[in-house]
Amino acid sequence: MKAHDGMYIDGAWRPAASGDTIDVVNPLDEQVIDRVPAGTAADVDAAVLAARAALPGWAATPPAERAAHLTALRDVLAARKDEIAETVTAELGSPLAFSQAVHASVPIAVAGSYAELAASHAFEEKVGNSTVYQEPVGVVGAITPWNYPLHQIVAKVAPALAAGCTVVLKPAEDTPLTAQLFAEAVDEAGIPAGVFNLVTGLGPIAGQALAEHPGVDLVSFTGSTAVGRRIGATAGAAVKKVALELGGKSANVILPSADLAKAVNVGVANVMSNSGQTCSAWTRMLVHRDQYDEAVELAATAAAKYGSRIGPVVNAKQRARVRGYIEKGVAEGARLVAGGPESPAEQGYFISPTVFADVTPDMTIAQEEIFGPVLSILRYDDEDDAVRIANGTVYGLAGAVWAGEEAEAVAFARRLETGQVDINGGRFNPRAPFGGYKQSGVGRELGAHGLSEYLQTKSLQF
Repeated sequence: MKAHDGMYIDGAWRPAASGDTIDVVNPLDEQVIDRVPAGTAADVDAAVLAARAALPGWAATPPAERAAHLTALRDVLAARKDEIAETVTAELGSPLAFSQAVHASVPIAVAGSYAELAASHAFEEKVGNSTVYQEPVGVVGAITPWNYPLHQIVAKVAPALAAGCTVVLKPAEDTPLTAQLFAEAVDEAGIPAGVFNLVTGLGPIAGQALAEHPGVDLVSFTGSTAVGRRIGATAGAAVKKVALELGGKSANVILPSADLAKAVNVGVANVMSNSGQTCSAWTRMLVHRDQYDEAVELAATAAAKYGSRIGPVVNAKQRARVRGYIEKGVAEGARLVAGGPESPAEQGYFISPTVFADVTPDMTIAQEEIFGPVLSILRYDDEDDAVRIANGTVYGLAGAVWAGEEAEAVAFARRLETGQVDINGGRFNPRAPFGGYKQSGVGRELGAHGLSEYLQTKSLQF
């Protein structure tokens, strides 16, 4: 798609307050493919004022009508699925097949789920002599990342609209074209002016202005834990609600009774998916020491097959970051069994699919989020040792457990300090709550739990 040269505010594309722009770069060939406006605090202020003006009318709109609008939005996204996939591929570098199967398809399913929830959710209930109402929080400032650009937008905007909130979106500066396409879809779906507003720009400028704006009632942020802390501190000073979906260092625990080959192959695929740029990726594989050597060999073989099948990381800064972690792993004594810091291509922000063996729990690559196609394999002695290692980071976003019997895997998973666990390769569920323990965040996204983040409670006693 061709970029708009303005902001989507109050139902129209309006000139930006500044003439500054942001280059959109294709990670595959490192070429500038378009430019978008670099929003300022003035743009954010205009968007928030529009959202506040639209709030009373949208909050008073019957849930069934809000559901109809979300259904229309879902249908527009579905009709533009190919364009969405092509846009994500152009600005993120994702292989087109993955963009079609995941980047374009999952948000459509999520939007549909919130259309259904808006129609079916009990916004009012009787509790003894009280009537309890769930009402919209107000104006939502949504700040989204680049790794799943449309999914992250829909996972915030759809429940906010279903709840009766209005929204100002500040998307990642690396993937603004997908956000502009979403704004077009909102407009085409007939969602009233001011209910959704878009400001493109840099995080330290437009993002910070949105997080700090006194007219914003809730800040929903997905990104790094470091930035999440700053947003949480800002919101805390204003006693403002936040929803933070942050980093992860998820453990993939393979118990001795599991199908080792299947668990390893699926685990490697999980880490390489989206070029490793997934906060919930199972980047630590935990294997019993009796099966360790076999698992390492299987993982190295599997990773080698991904050399030409994964796309680049998003930009030069991210490539340098991932390379730095790989070099740190080697320096701290981990053993490279696949990949390494060298680029597999002369052009594009590519990282070789990388697997480390002989990783110990205290190593940097076992503690910090890398956000690239890098897997660390660790040994454990028994289940208690595996639990200790799996829970031994500041994160607790996701994970996986493999065992011969489902009950054995479930018993182990209940001991993990993490927000979601896949059992023997369990499939992604867009209606299940997504979010983390510890420094992986505050609150939940998706499904009814995601809707609740955008609601506040009032009780009337009779």
